[in-house]
Amino acid sequence: MAKQTFHGSCKCGTVKFTAAFDISAGTSKCNCTTCWKHRWWSAKVKPEDFSATGEDRMAGTGFKFCPQCGVLTFSRVEAAEWNDGAYVSINIAALDDLDPEQLMAAPIQLCDGRNDDWWHAPKFSAHL
Repeated sequence: MAKQTFHGSCKCGTVKFTAAFDISAGTSKCNCTTCWKHRWWSAKVKPEDFSATGEDRMAGTGFKFCPQCGVLTFSRVEAAEWNDGAYVSINIAALDDLDPEQLMAAPIQLCDGRNDDWWHAPKFSAHL
């Protein structure tokens, strides 16, 4: 499949975004304490394929959220030695027009962030 444009938002509509990416390339879930507590299920989007409104109103550090409804919609990730350059990590749950069948067909990479073994699946993953 090719890139598809998706629209996302927080619950109250303060933060909205558009992201073009190939969902069939996969998504990821991590068991680190931050992702686990946020129930973060993500997909990577290139910065040039992403636009947002209301980002200036988001609160928090790291994982920013809508100050009105508390929903985490996306997080910008800077280039680092462990990634292939800067990207936007979007929250799959914040997508408004993703077909569940399409999501279930996409592979999921499980990451063992809790044990700093990011490139392997954790021993237990049913809760993710």
